[in-house]
Amino acid sequence: MRSGIFLKLMAAFLVVILAAAVTFDVTLGGAWQASLRNEIERNLVQKTQLLAHRVETDRSGHSLADIAAQEAQSAGARVTIIDPAGNVLADSESGAGAVENVAQRKEFAAALSGRVGEDQRRSATIGTPFLYVAAPVSGGAVRLAYPLSDVEAVSLQVRRRLELASGLAFFFALFVAAIASQWTSRRLERIVDGAARIADGDLQARILETSHDEIGRVAGAIDKTARRVEQSFAAVRSSQRQLETLLNSMQDAVIAVSADGLVQWANQPMDRLVPQGTRLQQPVVETVRDPDFLAAVKEATTTHEVKTARATSIVPGRAFDVTAAPLPDGGAVAVLRDLTETERVEKTRRDFIANVSHELRTPLTSIQGYAETLLDSTPENGAPTREFLEIIRKNSGRMARLTEDLLTLARVESGETRFESEPVPPAELLHDAEESFREIARSHGIDLQIQDLSLLEGLPQVLADREAIHQVFANLIDNALKYGASGGRVVLGARSVPHAVEFFVQDFGAGIASEHLPRLFERFYRVDKARSRESGGTGLGLAIAKHIMLAHGGSIRAESDLAHGSTFLFTLPTA
Repeated sequence: MRSGIFLKLMAAFLVVILAAAVTFDVTLGGAWQASLRNEIERNLVQKTQLLAHRVETDRSGHSLADIAAQEAQSAGARVTIIDPAGNVLADSESGAGAVENVAQRKEFAAALSGRVGEDQRRSATIGTPFLYVAAPVSGGAVRLAYPLSDVEAVSLQVRRRLELASGLAFFFALFVAAIASQWTSRRLERIVDGAARIADGDLQARILETSHDEIGRVAGAIDKTARRVEQSFAAVRSSQRQLETLLNSMQDAVIAVSADGLVQWANQPMDRLVPQGTRLQQPVVETVRDPDFLAAVKEATTTHEVKTARATSIVPGRAFDVTAAPLPDGGAVAVLRDLTETERVEKTRRDFIANVSHELRTPLTSIQGYAETLLDSTPENGAPTREFLEIIRKNSGRMARLTEDLLTLARVESGETRFESEPVPPAELLHDAEESFREIARSHGIDLQIQDLSLLEGLPQVLADREAIHQVFANLIDNALKYGASGGRVVLGARSVPHAVEFFVQDFGAGIASEHLPRLFERFYRVDKARSRESGGTGLGLAIAKHIMLAHGGSIRAESDLAHGSTFLFTLPTA
């Protein structure tokens, strides 16, 4: 890290030093050279004018060649004197005839026209740049040529000193970069070490940087983040402990499975449930080998929907209700509820009801028969005796129907009653029900009719036990005749739904309040209890219909609006 920072600082310093040197050379050096040349030019113009004045005034005392030599030595420049035609009359460095005609030179052209002329060019013979200044005189012009090589030498000397200063600055930058890189790298290493400790799980690690520069602010931000993460992690651990305590206190077994089928967590009831114990981070099949359980967990993971199943091979002789729900990050959590005791109690209840109902049939039949016999042998004028006998016969008949319904319900619930399902056209089931209750409905003044027959022709066949479905229709139509008589008619019908056919029995009576609809199919539940007793109902007809439909793989429900009648609907799977 230290060498990297050092190299980057050196590169930055080098760029700054070079940029500064180039800037100084271009701006200050150029300005200085321009100022020096301007000063030389002014001096040369003055000396040229003095030369012209001497030539004008001293021609009689000295020759032009002497004047040129003397002035060249005095001015430190080359002196040239020409006539109006451009011929050289005198030159401090060459003879008068050795120089070609110079009338076309820029500075001489200006001087011959009556004004001071200037020009700067490099000598073709010696390669040195010269500054030429010419001034008019009577009978020609004079010129001074001053070499600019001194200016270039001074500029070169200045540039070398600038290079020397840049080199000294570079060595000073080396020293500064070494100190800065070492100081910066130590601070950054403390930050990196602190961040690494935090990343490794040491959330109490702190960098404790006191500086307020950018690096200090970075260290402070990392410390602040570490404190917040530590607080959040402590809250998460507290919530996790609470959740684990809650789940361990449950009677139901709970197990969490990842998306790849590995056991992530299990509560204590789950550990006690399986003989080999829960194997964390191992395939769930090594803990629970029940196929129904595994299928429910897999479906919940793939479909992201809650799935239920019944597992009977987790523990021999025990049955469990499995509810598998998907987890947000993939996988599923499964809850296993032990149904063994519940099913045992339910079976005991069903057996008790079936046994009691069966045992009550004989005495009730005897009571009913003896009551009818006594009624037949009692004279018409024995009013009190006949009244009592009629009450005995009526109630014994009601008890007989009740025991018969209880026995039927117990057999259907326990699966003792076997239904022989076969493909049946829906229209036949409707016609059988309509024929059986046509006269009964007519005696009640009710019109019993089937929905438009053309709608029934295209319906697919359904899988049904004719006698069982006839019993369902019987219960539903009987209720419609009893409680929907005010509507004057009852309609039977069927319609196609996905993978099934839905049958319905609709009346147009007073209807059923919405709060009663969820409980209509419970045992002994009555909307109007007094009226049900008067009509001789047992309160078990809809419960029997419900269990018959469940045994067929269908469903049953009710819809109703007050003052608009009721509709009972049940579905049968298509053949």
